[in-house]
Amino acid sequence: MQRGSFAVHADGLTVSRGPAEVLHGLSFEIAAGRVTGLLGPSGCGKTTLMRALVGVQRHVSGTLRVLGEQAGMPSLRARVAYLTQAPSVYGDLTVRENLDYFAAILGAGAAEVRQALDRVELSALGDRVVRRLSGGEQARASLASALLGEPQLLVLDEPTVGLDPVLRRQLWRLFAELAAGGTTLLVSSHVMDEARRCEEILLLRDGRLIARGSPDELARRTGTEDLDEAFLRLVGGELDG
Repeated sequence: MQRGSFAVHADGLTVSRGPAEVLHGLSFEIAAGRVTGLLGPSGCGKTTLMRALVGVQRHVSGTLRVLGEQAGMPSLRARVAYLTQAPSVYGDLTVRENLDYFAAILGAGAAEVRQALDRVELSALGDRVVRRLSGGEQARASLASALLGEPQLLVLDEPTVGLDPVLRRQLWRLFAELAAGGTTLLVSSHVMDEARRCEEILLLRDGRLIARGSPDELARRTGTEDLDEAFLRLVGGELDG
């Protein structure tokens, strides 16, 4: 998918849980080949939105198209990768055994496994059993599995939680490289210095999209150069969304 086109198109996207609406008629687009940040306070609907995008959320209505197809279509399974906050690898296998297993499912080869390990700085720990890794190392092992098969859309739920500043910086460098190569990334975060690294931000509050734009655009809109302050002003309702 060419940069400049849209990887995701949503119009009137609503998600219900029982009698209550969780997402309230969201309409937005996510440009292909970019890093888009998904921000908002806890409980605002970020994870629900990501689950809808990858087709595992129930009770979704409205329009939601991903890579030109309806979200959740079987044909998207090899084109979309989802990294949850919880580790998505098997604890009783080594890192390499996990990646070999997922590579076999996706039809990826040994070279892709090696590349994925290199990209997340885990080559030296490939033979370590996952349950013996630190939380941050397990998160990187999960990310490596998500990179297999070269997905066109990566949906990452707080991928840098628990990582030290050096590893966080390295992963954001990797995200930028992936986007430059044509991959679309949607990255949820609550850390403002990470928001600065995104080309566009979607800001949620109480299941509603209250702002979108580049970090600089949101800062100008709120009359401050401080992105933390811009975030607080928008989420706090000081400005009309």
